[in-house]
Amino acid sequence: MQKQTQSLRAYENVAKATISGREIEAAVLTKAAVKLKECRDNWDAPDRDNRLEEALKYNQRIWSIFQSELSRDNHELPKKLRLDILRLAAFIDRRIFDTMAFPSSQKLKIVIDINNNLAAGLRSSP
Repeated sequence: MQKQTQSLRAYENVAKATISGREIEAAVLTKAAVKLKECRDNWDAPDRDNRLEEALKYNQRIWSIFQSELSRDNHELPKKLRLDILRLAAFIDRRIFDTMAFPSSQKLKIVIDINNNLAAGLRSSP
């Protein structure tokens, strides 16, 4: 059993080392969407406020990193695409702050959908 565990860890380490930047971004966006979806699906759970705060802050960190990266003058994406994604990030920021101030499960759907759609696009890109 210990040999299987060691083999699994070795495989995971290789997978982490060889995963592309786009795959990492897609995985992080998917994880963020899952965290929000779990909050939405369990809205009446007693620990909802803590889980919602954690999920929203996780999303906020991800989108802040995207904003920082896309704001670099030497970023490899075309300027128009960068601006479009930055506008989307600004929308996400507003939605997150609005949801923090006035929690509602319905407000999570659009962020979940955007995260999932962007992740799917990243996975299908060369």
